Amino acid sequence: MHHTSPRILLLGKNGQVGWELQRALAPLGQLIALDRHGHNGLTGDLADLDGLRATVRELKPAVIVNAAAYTAVDRAEEQHELATLINAEAPGVLAEEARALGALLVHYSTDYVIDGSGDAPWQETDTPGPVNHYGASKLAGERHIQASGCRHLIFRTSWVYAAWGNSFLSTMARLMREREALQVIDDQLGAPTGAELIADVTAHAIRQALVDQSREGLYHLAARGETSWHGYATFIAECLQGQGTVIQATPNRIAPIPTSEWPTPAARPLNSRLATTKLECAFGLTMPTWQRGVERALAEREG
Repeated sequence: MHHTSPRILLLGKNGQVGWELQRALAPLGQLIALDRHGHNGLTGDLADLDGLRATVRELKPAVIVNAAAYTAVDRAEEQHELATLINAEAPGVLAEEARALGALLVHYSTDYVIDGSGDAPWQETDTPGPVNHYGASKLAGERHIQASGCRHLIFRTSWVYAAWGNSFLSTMARLMREREALQVIDDQLGAPTGAELIADVTAHAIRQALVDQSREGLYHLAARGETSWHGYATFIAECLQGQGTVIQATPNRIAPIPTSEWPTPAARPLNSRLATTKLECAFGLTMPTWQRGVERALAEREG
């Protein structure tokens, strides 16, 4: 039986997650991927609400995947309005348009919507409490989508990295070559989660949600296990050494420090552990360990 493949609109195509989504979503349908600049009168600029509305109405996608966001956590403390426009108002507009079309909206959120207290992994049912403006703007985005009544998948993820682009992983890999010693925070805990994993899980979930609406909703999407930024950095150093990369800041030269010794404009949650049981049960998945993805990304960087 021949059926037309669904049209999928991807926003934020050149971000870490967006780039991997271009690969992972391609087999699912007719993919139209946009970045901020857009083309042919279409726009993927989340700061342009009217343009965004017009783009969705023109394309009439069956699925909208929003991988664009304002992610400068510390800068968001000053740029409240811009962060709110991109992280809260724009997803609200996408949700309204998705609702009108009967389309499925896929959106990414963050561990920063939680307050990071306690030491148990956070469940989807736990009450959020952002500790910074970035987190507040992302939580508002989730709530706009949920209130719209559109079909949706919201994935909260943590400590995102890719083999390329700006992330803790790429910064550390560079600093370990340049510096003889490093200090890294050891009292914030979470799971480094690869853009590749996020994209693959997203594609899998979309396929299932399109045929079974009961699977829609909010999910935590993170790699298995937990570490601190210090544990993460030490593991990166060990991997680089294992690959034969010459580094100066070897594992024993990476000193643990508390958050209190590294002040930043925006507060960070201390406990960013996200429980992924709901996701794994709903979609028949087992999350790989965070170490596997990091090893892979570092091997790709060298290649």
